[in-house]
Amino acid sequence: MSTLITDEQLILLFTDHLIGIKHYAAHTSIAYQKDCEDFLMFLKREDLGTIKEASSRTAKFYVSDLSSRFIPKTIARKISTLRSFYQFLVEEDFVEKHPFLEVKLPKIHKHLPNFIYPEEIEKLLDSIDTDSDKGQRNLLIVEMLYATGLRVSELVKLTIKDIRKDDRTMLVRGKGQKDRLVPLSLQLLEQISYYILITRKNLMKQINHHYLLVNMQGKPLTDRGVRYILKEVLNQSSTFLNITPHTLRHTFASHMISNGADLRSVQELLGHAHISSTQIYTQISKEDLKQRYLDAHPRARKK
Repeated sequence: MSTLITDEQLILLFTDHLIGIKHYAAHTSIAYQKDCEDFLMFLKREDLGTIKEASSRTAKFYVSDLSSRFIPKTIARKISTLRSFYQFLVEEDFVEKHPFLEVKLPKIHKHLPNFIYPEEIEKLLDSIDTDSDKGQRNLLIVEMLYATGLRVSELVKLTIKDIRKDDRTMLVRGKGQKDRLVPLSLQLLEQISYYILITRKNLMKQINHHYLLVNMQGKPLTDRGVRYILKEVLNQSSTFLNITPHTLRHTFASHMISNGADLRSVQELLGHAHISSTQIYTQISKEDLKQRYLDAHPRARKK
């Protein structure tokens, strides 16, 4: 029966598996699907047979083709996708051999994530005019991104019920439907409470929904809306910083580790599936310490 299934259908089955069984986000699953479709286009263009007929030699030809079109990071992602794809095909008995098992991932030079210093954060927060509802909301957004390390996609999905005042935590819905509890400082909880009681009500007007953060029309705030707000805050400040919501997430992690937090705790707070994703912040901490020494010590400044 499997011989009647087309290559296009195999890819769709894999995509459905990612969404229905693995609980991947829709945009992630679509990215996997496009990677598989790129491989299928290559097979057709080079007349190398079907997906089920691909060999390890075919896989090496494809990697060679990728190297002429993409940077190493993109190539590694596409190979990783096809490894998962063929693992699925093997497990479902569509193919017997896995052509991408012998393919090596290209070496990727890892850049340290951008972060900003505590005094720069304070200056940015102090620059926000809180005399208006808009200013109060903007301040809360920046405070929450820095104080919790949330992804912007997690921030906009927060609801009123996710804020747990009794134990000063909030429920965060992370990647792959993995929920986690993130602690809130007393100061941040008070800010959130004021926002819910006063600011949010003023912005909501006649609109009714359960999302915590809203735009100036009272509708739920989007990822794009948060990025626009942060850009607006930066433009109105005198900090000359160029940061994104993810920069604040990196800053949260690096400041936590710089001040003695252990890796496992930071991993849990960030919602990282693997500790290796969190370990890069230890390097940031070392570079931060080194730079501060060079900037501050009289003998270190001498050539």
